[in-house]
Amino acid sequence: MAGAIHPHGVTRTCAALLLAIAPSLAAPAAIARATMLPGETGTAPEAVVATFSIAACDTADGTWGVAVASKFLAVGSVVPWACGGVGAVATQASANTTYGPRALDLLERGLTPDEIVPILLRSDSQRDRRQFGIIDARGRSVTYTGDSCMAWAGGKTGPGYAVQGNILAGPQVVEAMARSFERSRGFLGDRMLAALAAGDSAGGDSRGRQSAAIRLAAVGRGYNGFNDVLCDLRVDDHADPLVELRRVYGLWRSVRLVNDGYRLVEEKKYLEAIAIGEQAARLDPDSGEPFYHLACFHARAGDPDRAMHYLQWALRLRPAMRAQATKDPDLATVRERADFQNLVAE
Repeated sequence: MAGAIHPHGVTRTCAALLLAIAPSLAAPAAIARATMLPGETGTAPEAVVATFSIAACDTADGTWGVAVASKFLAVGSVVPWACGGVGAVATQASANTTYGPRALDLLERGLTPDEIVPILLRSDSQRDRRQFGIIDARGRSVTYTGDSCMAWAGGKTGPGYAVQGNILAGPQVVEAMARSFERSRGFLGDRMLAALAAGDSAGGDSRGRQSAAIRLAAVGRGYNGFNDVLCDLRVDDHADPLVELRRVYGLWRSVRLVNDGYRLVEEKKYLEAIAIGEQAARLDPDSGEPFYHLACFHARAGDPDRAMHYLQWALRLRPAMRAQATKDPDLATVRERADFQNLVAE
């Protein structure tokens, strides 16, 4: 059941968590030591990251992430933190950026989001100026808003998400975000950007727009499987950052689908590869690259006529790929055809 909007404080277990800040209810000493930084005082002047964000997960797909928008330069360099199989954190307002990695470390140790809140706040003399949301590996969530965050400020939690914001047009912003996420289906990144768009349509940051970002993490699903950074996109300074982020995200989705298609081709799942290759082409119909890769998929699947159909489209849109086509082993089955030779010679 989704939590009610809280203009300040922690959702769901507010009283218990605030009491837990007291030394008498401190976390075990080993954990407390791990979460405090030498010399940390939190007293230096800090820029306020006025923003609205969503930390969310899709446990079935194994994806965690944060999406954020703000009237603040390069908000993606401050707010989003995520780790595949562990969770995600959005830290904002007068942001304490240590909250991101520290919360992820505590999640990995097995603490719940509720348990992490007082640990983060205890060592921070500026806790009343902080705002953050945490989602864990199981989809449990919490959002915290300090009493000194500038109005309107607050958040809401529900299964698989935490939304929060400060210096917003009003509570309708987080309400719209939560409602959008709860009602949506499909890939997590799509749902999170839809939630941001809903918040923006409801008024968003009361000061205007400047930057936006999305970060997704999934175990072993980073580039070539070497890390968990599934998606890391930023629009640092733009008149309409959400529109620009959605454009770049669409290109990323297309490239990601193509990469998945090649994996399926290697597994000889040609029909599946072709299906997602067609999705990629719909997302990026003007560059030529998805059509080129569709040609490769069909060639590998033993359908040279369809391969040539898509290759013609690809090279019409992007003639510079002719040289690549003459050397690409994925097109070996069509390379001796007369129409191929004529096409690459144009």
